[in-house]
Order: sequence, then C-alpha cells, then structure tokens
Amino acid sequence: MDFAAAARALLLIAAASSAPWAVGRVFGNRWAWPLDFGYVLPDGKRLFGAHKTWRGLAAGIGACALIGWVLGPGWLVGCGVAALALVGDALSSSIKRRMNRAPGSEVPGLDQVPESLLPLLVLHGPLGISLGEALLLTLVFAGLDLLFTPLRHGR
Repeated sequence: MDFAAAARALLLIAAASSAPWAVGRVFGNRWAWPLDFGYVLPDGKRLFGAHKTWRGLAAGIGACALIGWVLGPGWLVGCGVAALALVGDALSSSIKRRMNRAPGSEVPGLDQVPESLLPLLVLHGPLGISLGEALLLTLVFAGLDLLFTPLRHGR
C-alpha cells in the first residue's frame, strides 16, 4: 500500500465532507441557496433538504481542488473527488428524507459510505490506490467520521 496516496485520498474525502460544514458555521444562512432549489417530491418531502447548498458544494470543490493542487494528485482530480463525494452525500440526504429523518440527523453508515465509497471507487486510479484500498479507506473514513460526529454537533 502506498500510504502517502492513501493519506491524500482520505484527506480529500475529509475535506469534501467538512468544508461545507465549516463554511456553514462561518456564514450561517448567508449564500445558503438549496441545492435542490426547494423542490418537493410527491411524498411531500424535499429532495435533499435545507442542509445541502450550492455554497457547500462550492466549498467542498474549492477545498479539494486546493488540496489536490498542493499535495497531489492535481486540482482536477481534487474537484472530481469533491463532486463525487458530495453527490454521494446528497444521495444519502435524499434517502434520509424518504426515511422521515430530519435534515442534519445522523444515520451511521448511510452518512459515511456513499460520500467516501463513490469517489474512491470511481477515481481509485488517479488517486493511486487499488480497489481494495478504496474499500479499506471507506471503512477508515466511516470510523473517523463516526468518532468526530459528536464534535461537529457540539455534543
């Protein structure tokens, strides 16, 4: 295993996950335009919910582009990791809406796996990791995210 490549991949996933949260803490509701444009599905629930914003998408992509540019594997791969991670996160959010979970509520596994597995599987080659390492890094990310969830929510 190339530990440097694995660490970079994990850092990119963590940045994609945490940058939207961080800008939300800094800016509150300013520029928090909903990613789903407020669209309500026939079940009466929002597609993604209020916590998924264009500002968060831009923050995640910007953070990963910078990390990818500075540490490797390049800004374009960083953008791809962020975009795929945030698509996975939005998918999780949509599933949670269908499960009648409130925006911001946690569902262990569902909140971590799609946002880490999707970019790691799709971009494992450019990230310099194998498919097996992508699966292992997904588990590592999930464990770390579950460990730090109480800190994010102020518990």
